[in-house]
Amino acid sequence: MKKLTLFAACLALGHAAQAEILTVPVLEGEGWFGGATTFGAKAPYGLRTPALKFDIRSNNYSNQAVPFLLSTKGRYIWSDAAFACEVANGEIRLTGEAPIKLVQAGTTLREAFRDAATRHFPASGKLPDRALFAKPQWNTWVELTYNQNEKDILAYARAIGENGFPTGGVLMIDDTWQFGYGIWQFDPRRFGNPKEMVDKLHAADWKVMLWVCPFVSMDSPGYREMAFGMLDAGVRTKRGGLICEKPGDPKPVRWWNGKSAILDFTSPLGAAWFARELKRLQTDYGVDGFKLDAGDMDEYPAPYTTHEKASPSELCEAYAKIGLQFPLNEYRACFKMGGQPLVQRLCDKDHSWAAVQALVPDMIQAGLLGYPFVCPDMIGSGQWNAFTPAAPFPYDPEIFVRSAQVHALAPMMQFSAAPWRLLKGEDLKAVRDAAWLRMKFTPYILRVAEESAKTGEPMLRAMEYAFPGNGWETVTDQFMMGDDLVVAPQTVKGATSRMVAVPPGEWVSDDGQTVAGPARIEMATPISRLPYLVRKGAKLF
Repeated sequence: MKKLTLFAACLALGHAAQAEILTVPVLEGEGWFGGATTFGAKAPYGLRTPALKFDIRSNNYSNQAVPFLLSTKGRYIWSDAAFACEVANGEIRLTGEAPIKLVQAGTTLREAFRDAATRHFPASGKLPDRALFAKPQWNTWVELTYNQNEKDILAYARAIGENGFPTGGVLMIDDTWQFGYGIWQFDPRRFGNPKEMVDKLHAADWKVMLWVCPFVSMDSPGYREMAFGMLDAGVRTKRGGLICEKPGDPKPVRWWNGKSAILDFTSPLGAAWFARELKRLQTDYGVDGFKLDAGDMDEYPAPYTTHEKASPSELCEAYAKIGLQFPLNEYRACFKMGGQPLVQRLCDKDHSWAAVQALVPDMIQAGLLGYPFVCPDMIGSGQWNAFTPAAPFPYDPEIFVRSAQVHALAPMMQFSAAPWRLLKGEDLKAVRDAAWLRMKFTPYILRVAEESAKTGEPMLRAMEYAFPGNGWETVTDQFMMGDDLVVAPQTVKGATSRMVAVPPGEWVSDDGQTVAGPARIEMATPISRLPYLVRKGAKLF
């Protein structure tokens, strides 16, 4: 216990006194990616953004974070532990508590990635559940928010097909389906027969995911079990499994829904309790998988004690390891765990053009951090109030359409706000067409996913990653899906055309034109169009 208390005291005073420091001069024409997914729109650092600061020792910036930077000149920086990073005055300065190494792996971004992946986050060879890629996903959050209930969930699922969208696939039931945080039972006030509901969804070819989190209400049976070693039947059991303020005293943690205790995933008791609860939901109700939300580093404020010595970044990583038991999974917060069969969603984006423009760069960044199976948040916005009278941004149908087009040929496509409620006419048709375009390309996207599971390489790739030496270091508003598909969505309000970088070779555009590259061409972007090019001769379907 003395070691745990000392560690907590060190955290309370800041980061460890014995710091590792590395300063790396940025080469002429060199750009850097990495660190945290959230900064994708600022990458490549040194070219697009001359100055940037972040510290992933205690903040994952609402998304994935890795102590890893890689450059367009074939260099990379790696540490086994989290670090702080400052880009300024033509150099990168890193500070951490473990050795930080600079490696020259080759001359290109791809060579840097491949060498780092082989050494530090090798591919597992495993793929998350194929249903996550095969069809558009649907999440009940925006439509039902804090009123998840059996009747409206079934109605939402029916409405998808009734409004001409592909049916079946993955349906995620979001927060408040449960009786309480850490009380992982369907709320009987809202669900009369949850097993029958899941059976009906299965009969309609849906796989069902439930939202869960690592928080435990402090008046719940699970809390009493772990905090006091007492089951509700009066039976004594082992204490432990919660993060404590001091040994034996669970720490209340403030998060977006109030204050709760939080599980300690370095404790075998905490990890086993959570996994047991999730597996019971699968056994009792036939649930297929889980959206594992929260677990951000800032939810572990010092001082605290844990079963094993662990920093906030290591606690975030320990939570992510739980998902390996469930092939149908989704995370938003993660530390390291590259190359693993975990789905990583971009953080909740607001309903704005800046958010739409960040989707592709953030997915590129996620892939370069070792997360090939990335989902670009929810179409239009993942914020529950984005389409209400209290919305922080004015509703714009064009944002919804262009967001859907970004999703259509990305690794995954996820709806939440109902298009048929918010759109009409050509806008609704454009979004419906994007969903069916996804279905057309599903065989190819699945092949790319399977290859990424073997190699660890991104499914969605920067143009510079796939075709170095063409001056495309800062081209992050279009992407390669695998080797044979260029996707160039429109992300500028009111724009009717855009410039597209065409790779070397011959490519066939979505309107049937053959284009020779390397070149930059202008393509028309009426609201109905998602521009793309297929390598000539490639068999995608």
